[in-house]
Amino acid sequence: MTAPDAAGLRRRTRELLAAHPPATTDRTDFLKARFDAGLAWVHYPAGLGGLDAPRSLQTVVDAELAAAGAPDNDPRRIGIGLGMAAPTILGFGTDEQKRRFLRPLWVGEEVWCQLFSEPGAGSDLAALSTRAVRDEGGTSRSSEAESGGDWVVDGQKVWTSSAHLARWAILIARTDPDVPKHRGISYFICDMTDPGVEVRPLRQITGEAEFNEVFLTGVRIPDSHRLGPVGEGWKVAQTTLMNERVSIGGARIPREGGMIGPVAATWRERPELRTHDLHQRLLTLWVDAEVARLTGARLRQQLVAGQPGPEGSGMKLAFARLNQEISGLEVELLGGEGLLYSDWTMRRPELVDFTGRDAGYRYLRSKGNSIEGGTSEVLLNIVAERVLGLPAEPRNDKDVAWKDLSR
Repeated sequence: MTAPDAAGLRRRTRELLAAHPPATTDRTDFLKARFDAGLAWVHYPAGLGGLDAPRSLQTVVDAELAAAGAPDNDPRRIGIGLGMAAPTILGFGTDEQKRRFLRPLWVGEEVWCQLFSEPGAGSDLAALSTRAVRDEGGTSRSSEAESGGDWVVDGQKVWTSSAHLARWAILIARTDPDVPKHRGISYFICDMTDPGVEVRPLRQITGEAEFNEVFLTGVRIPDSHRLGPVGEGWKVAQTTLMNERVSIGGARIPREGGMIGPVAATWRERPELRTHDLHQRLLTLWVDAEVARLTGARLRQQLVAGQPGPEGSGMKLAFARLNQEISGLEVELLGGEGLLYSDWTMRRPELVDFTGRDAGYRYLRSKGNSIEGGTSEVLLNIVAERVLGLPAEPRNDKDVAWKDLSR
């Protein structure tokens, strides 16, 4: 089948709208029909929500649907699934895994989380100690299980956004302690409803608990839920991590979108708060935010040619720095008002909100931006080595078996 052009996508979209009018069609039914029509993510293969069309033509579909008032799939609520799990499943999953997971993921029927970081393996993720041991004769208790051997997983993960809502998790675990740390990791899909999975809230500086710690005790994962070959989970995880950094730092936003918008609005509406120094700082940050926005647009255009590369780390770095500097300026601009904090209620929100609520929330929430999705220190190394071509940082643990590393 020949991939459709812009005119063909407009025609397909209008046919979808005619067959499933948004005003009278159930939201979930409409999203399922959109996926089945290949209009979910047009660059994905036919039958998996796409039409093998250029990624750049997704905006054609989105514009037609927005003009018709069609519902979206609430991407902020399912961002981990869309931005991280889906491209990894597409790149490394079996045909059966793609058919099983991509449709409910995109529609939003199943929320995903990411079980990567650990208390002793945050910045040095490859040092993780969660173990997965093969049990050839085991039978998984998961409702999704198939015949064959299982993996029995024990360990602890931390900083897991949306784990309290998730049905599925992307998980990396050590399957061979006798080889160097990067080579003894495998990648799995974990059913968060299975016995042995315990989710505990981590209350943050904002008062909320969007993060969690997850304890895995004898969790059985069928081998059919492994992504990629045994021992090559680090390679699979790189796809997840590069897509994660693009989804965080390179999101599509309008001019004055994101953190700069509320500050600019306050500046225009509250002239009594202005000073010359604050004006100069706001102008500098406004320009920086616009440069980052346009750079993000260029990065998304590069994705048309394939998977994201290390450039996404640079975008994530800029995102964290700008959010922290802009939110700090906003608190300073508001003076005494900026010190107020409206609500310290312990909540477990359904989505990660970087810019919501008031100035105090934005200031506190932005402190996590330089940690989540890869610490700024790690990303600086990636940019230095893989973008600028500088010499790699000396490492003495690359050829040492994980079990022999000092911890």
